[in-house]
Amino acid sequence: QVQLVESGGGLVQAGGSLRLSCVASGTALVPTAMAWYRQAPDNQRNLVAAIVGGGVTRYGDSVQGRFSISRDKAFKTVYLQMNNLKPEDTAVYYCKMRYNYAQEYWGNGTLVTVSS
Repeated sequence: QVQLVESGGGLVQAGGSLRLSCVASGTALVPTAMAWYRQAPDNQRNLVAAIVGGGVTRYGDSVQGRFSISRDKAFKTVYLQMNNLKPEDTAVYYCKMRYNYAQEYWGNGTLVTVSS
């Protein structure tokens, strides 16, 4: 059973930085895709960043140039470096990993709050 655990969320002032981490356990398989999503109160869950294939990355338009996604060499941890944070970045951030066409897992989320 795969378990994903996020960490690194917290309270930060606008313009500050945070780094989120997500660690996978319970499998020896390598994920085919790793991603971060976020969900603000009473809103839909949106893609923030993803890393797939041979390291190709993609980002949501609202975070392009400010956030960066990376992974460790063992493909067990995915990171989200968040710079120049804005109040509209406030949300619960969720980690997702896909291992094949039939297996996709989510973490329970970590709260990021950006004050103005």
